[in-house]
Amino acid sequence: MTTRIFPALAALLVLAGPAPATAQTLASSEQIERLDEIFRDFDSAASPGCAVATARNGTTLVERAWGMADLEHGIANHAGTIFEAGSVSKQFAAAAIVLLAMDGALSLDDDVRDYVPEVPDYGTPITIHQMMTHTSGLRDWGSVASISGWGRGARTHDHDHVVDLLSRQSALNFEPGDQYSYSNSGYNLMAVIVDRVSGMSFAEFSRTRIFEPLGMHDTQWRADYRTIVPGRSSAYSPRGRGFAINIPIEHVHGNGGLLTTVADLLTWNEHLRTGTPWGPQFMDMMHRRGVLNDGETIHYAGGLQFGTRRGHPQITHTGATSGYRAYLGLFPEEGLSVALLCNVTSANPGGLGGSVADVFLPAGEEQADAATGTVEDPASIDVLDGTGEWIAQEGAGAGIPSSRTMVDVSDPEAYVGSYHSDDAEVTLRVTLEEGRLVLHRRPATRMTLNPQDEADTFQASLGTIRFIRGPDGTVNEFSVSQARVFDLRFHRVDD
Repeated sequence: MTTRIFPALAALLVLAGPAPATAQTLASSEQIERLDEIFRDFDSAASPGCAVATARNGTTLVERAWGMADLEHGIANHAGTIFEAGSVSKQFAAAAIVLLAMDGALSLDDDVRDYVPEVPDYGTPITIHQMMTHTSGLRDWGSVASISGWGRGARTHDHDHVVDLLSRQSALNFEPGDQYSYSNSGYNLMAVIVDRVSGMSFAEFSRTRIFEPLGMHDTQWRADYRTIVPGRSSAYSPRGRGFAINIPIEHVHGNGGLLTTVADLLTWNEHLRTGTPWGPQFMDMMHRRGVLNDGETIHYAGGLQFGTRRGHPQITHTGATSGYRAYLGLFPEEGLSVALLCNVTSANPGGLGGSVADVFLPAGEEQADAATGTVEDPASIDVLDGTGEWIAQEGAGAGIPSSRTMVDVSDPEAYVGSYHSDDAEVTLRVTLEEGRLVLHRRPATRMTLNPQDEADTFQASLGTIRFIRGPDGTVNEFSVSQARVFDLRFHRVDD
């Protein structure tokens, strides 16, 4: 990708230089060449980029970086650049909860309502461990907020907003423990639990109990996105022939929001590999995978995904928040750790992180990798939808949109009207315009409803819209379903 650079800035970029920076290396020249090829597209003074570090049995093999940390000021990425780690952050929230469990302050099998009674009583307990393993059934709060028109990129949210929004949800996505469905809500509630149980902020607890004891001196939570953090990269999304700034504007953290470096992530991974300093009990709880009500053991544990790559067991997680991308991988049989942090949405962390791992893994079986842990977790990615809002990548709705937009139902006027959701605190209006049904949301969002093969069912950028009729055949409500919000109801409120 090329972009126009002003002369004064061009001179500064030449001085700063986009050339890959290597702090130290025990990697071979061939391995370095392979890394440079993997990140060739980011090796530019006109592009954001990535930093990578790998280690074997605690010994760093290479630290390397490509591209720019700050395009406005001509600052290049380097091995010590601070990035945001997206959902890689979740394992640190899980660790905080596990430490409280080891203190005897709580149990992973406790009901969330023991600590956050604002969560509605759905008739069956939701355990902390179910929240850790995405089996709680809780709707993803950010997805509900996006349905309202005030998603994570449109308004500055904090944990009070999260608790308030979840307190209004009239239903779960499913019975707790019935299935796995990625949801940030549990991890934000875990941060709230740490606040309430420990008597200190989640950020302070993490600093004193995790980051400082482990020597992770460049790591902190983005508890206030306005805080000045020396050495932090900006984040970007491609726009036209250049880039646009794309940084988080939220205070919520625990689900994401970890500010860190690739070196600090390697330090963490080594402690996670060896179990020091907290011992076997910590390891057992961090690696305790979710078990569904039918007895199936899933791939997900405490912010960690279990899988294989080319026959090698792995424990990984990817992350993405706004323009930041992250990957952290541990290959326990090889003693190999891989940390990747990027500051542009075009970086595919799962693909890039896996490719880096391949450089240092011994030749393995040429087989399809287990889907768990080897594929970017789409639930953690935020992208712009067709209405100009930041939503989860899967939040565009389940199913394949139909190419049909003209209404071919017998009575399209039956759908026309206004509908309100208390859960999302928003009223939407359906109109019929030139033969097309259109969904309106204040102040100016318009979404075409595309008919599907199933009766009364449409697809829109908001998700799958299913109108529901009463006994007399009158349409009196509709349901919105997305990847992380199932069956959110809107009731007709026509005058």
